[in-house]
Amino acid sequence: MQGLKRKLVYVTLFELIAICMSSTLLALISTRDSFVYAGMAALASSAIALVWNLVYNSAFEYWEARQAKKGRGLLRRAAHALGFELGLVLLLVPLFAVLLGLSLWDAFVYDLGLMVFFMVYTFLFNLGFDHVFGLPASAMPAPTAEACQAAQH
Repeated sequence: MQGLKRKLVYVTLFELIAICMSSTLLALISTRDSFVYAGMAALASSAIALVWNLVYNSAFEYWEARQAKKGRGLLRRAAHALGFELGLVLLLVPLFAVLLGLSLWDAFVYDLGLMVFFMVYTFLFNLGFDHVFGLPASAMPAPTAEACQAAQH
């Protein structure tokens, strides 16, 4: 599976599994007794992360296009990742505090844990997804001369 279909299946599965797992985790740490608030927090944080990703990357690329030095070295990549995560923290911490009945500090600590969770989850999800659906075309090795000759015969 390649192209847009692959991307749509990927993001749909990724988000559905993430929402289920994070809802459960949120419900366990929440001071409220309802999975409803945890589910709302998980859905809202997923939507916020998707929108923030589009907004942030558009703004970053706008800024990046105007820089004299082109390319994405280690420093620029680190600044990009840090800026994205800091913006997400600013957006999600108040949401978690309100919906889950947490203090801002507790919501911040939870958000840090969520970042670690998503790093591990993303790594494992990608391994599993590629195992089930195969590698994307961009990650496939270039065909060798022997393979091209064999395909012609």
